[in-house]
Amino acid sequence: MWLLAVATYGVGDIVTTIALVYFSPLHTEANPVIRQAIMAFGGGGFLGLKLLVIYACIGISLWAGVGDDDRLMFYAPPLLLAVVGLYTTVHNLGILLH
Repeated sequence: MWLLAVATYGVGDIVTTIALVYFSPLHTEANPVIRQAIMAFGGGGFLGLKLLVIYACIGISLWAGVGDDDRLMFYAPPLLLAVVGLYTTVHNLGILLH
C-alpha cells in the first residue's frame, strides 16, 4: 500500500506539479498552502511540505498499527495518500495535455 502511495502522491503528483508550475507559464499552483511554500522557499518548500505529509502519515500508520493494533488507521493513511496522489496526478496530466 505504501508503494502505491509513494508512487502516486510522492512521485506522480510531484513530477506533474513541477511540470505545471515551473515549465508552464500559463499555470500556477492551486493549493494556497503549497503556493505560499513555493513562493517563500522555492522547490525546497514544496518538497518539504510533501515529505512532511508523507512522514506524518507514516507516523500515524505506525502508531495505530503497532501501538493500538487498529487496522483501519494502519491502512487509511497510505490509502488516502494514494487516492489523493492518483487524483492530482491525473488532474495535472489533464491540464498539461490541454
